[in-house]
Formats: sequence, C-alpha cells, structure tokens
Amino acid sequence: MSQIVVDIGNTRIKWARVDGRRPGATHAATHARWTAKDFARRLFVAGVERALVASVAGADVNRALSGGARRAAVSLTFVTVPTRAAGVTVGYAEPWRLGVDRFAAMVGAHHLFRGVPLCVAGVGTALTVDLLGARGRHWGGAIIPAPALMVSTLLEQTAGIKRRARGGGTRGGAGLFGRSTRDAIVQGARYAAAATIDRAVDEAERLLRARPLVVLTGGEAPLVRPLLHSHCVGVADLTLRGLAVLSSSTA
Repeated sequence: MSQIVVDIGNTRIKWARVDGRRPGATHAATHARWTAKDFARRLFVAGVERALVASVAGADVNRALSGGARRAAVSLTFVTVPTRAAGVTVGYAEPWRLGVDRFAAMVGAHHLFRGVPLCVAGVGTALTVDLLGARGRHWGGAIIPAPALMVSTLLEQTAGIKRRARGGGTRGGAGLFGRSTRDAIVQGARYAAAATIDRAVDEAERLLRARPLVVLTGGEAPLVRPLLHSHCVGVADLTLRGLAVLSSSTA
C-alpha cells in the first residue's frame, strides 16, 4: 500500500512517501490559500492510498486537506498525541496539549539516536526544546518565539525600533554586535535562540547527570546552529522521520 507522511505547519507543508520506517524524498511548499483541489493535485498523486498527518495549521487548513483526500479517495489520518507510542513516553500531564509536531519529532529523534539523551530543538515559527531521556522518557519542554517572530514582533510593536530599522540594511559587525538597528535585532534574536538551547542542555545535564545531544530541526535551524556551543546534529526532516516510524505501527 502506497503511503505518504505529511507535516503541515502554520505556513509550510512537507511531505514524503514512506519506505519502511523511513521517509523518501522530501517535498516542501508554502500552503497559503491552498484549496482541497490544490492538496489533491500536489500531495495525493501516483497511487497514494494512505496519508498520516501531523498538523498544527488550524481547522481551516485541516478541512481543505481532508477535502483533498476525499477527492483523491485517500485514507487520511491525523496524528494525536498519546501517553506513549513508538518508545516515547510523553511527560505532559495532559498529553493532548503537546504539539503533535513536537511529539513526532521526538519519535524521529529517539529512533535515530537510540540510547542517547536528547534535547530536540525545533526552530520554526516558535522555538521548542524538548528533553528526552535515553529510554524515551519526555521530561518536558520550553517554548519561546523563534528568531523570525522575535524580529517581526520588535519591528511591528516598537515604534522607535521600527523607525530606526527602516531602510537599515546589513552593516556587518562582530558576532552578536550588529552595526545597524536591523542587524542588532536579527543577531540578538538568533543568539537568544542559541542561548536558550545551550541553557536547556545545561539544565538537562544537571537533571539527567548526562549531557544530552542537541537534535536541531526546522526552517530556521541553519541560522541558529553555528551559534550553539553544545554538540549538535541537524535533521531537516525529523518530524517526517517520526511520522514514518508511527506509520509502521498504524499500517
């Protein structure tokens, strides 16, 4: 049976066919204004029969996606967060409150790096950091705005900064210290994200008595990764990898 896995966020969608417990070639697009017909045309092609979806995109997008699946006669399943699945035990008192993308990313990371404590950091619209023990126990997480959201919030909500940043291009500078208002905002936001991850690793080491590996994913991850002091690996399709593992248990 031909199956795809789908990771759909606030602005972007990623999908891939499943080959065993691994996703195949990843496709990505911005899904703004996609209709059911667009989803059917872009995702549900060439014999796809099933789709497993992690969505944080909201009801309107989910309805359009479901409509596209009906058009194409594809069986569609939205992942919900259980107490335990695929070796990961969720640490939230109410597991359904954990973002499904974070859960799938943890499943992917746990299966890629078995027996290793992990800080799973996703850098998208928000920056999320989840601590996962070597045996798959989720100890909880932290959420802050990701760099792009920090930047846009400062530019939109702070009149003085907005005025000074208008027309101010890149002027260079040394690391954190920008030489224009815009540079100062952008670098400050990126360094804040990196500092949060590094602090999470320090906190995790005290908690677990072992230093976790950072597994970094998300669209803005390449901008943050060079600023980290902690040992880190990047996995661009981490949520899809987790969905592929979950798909094997629901097939």
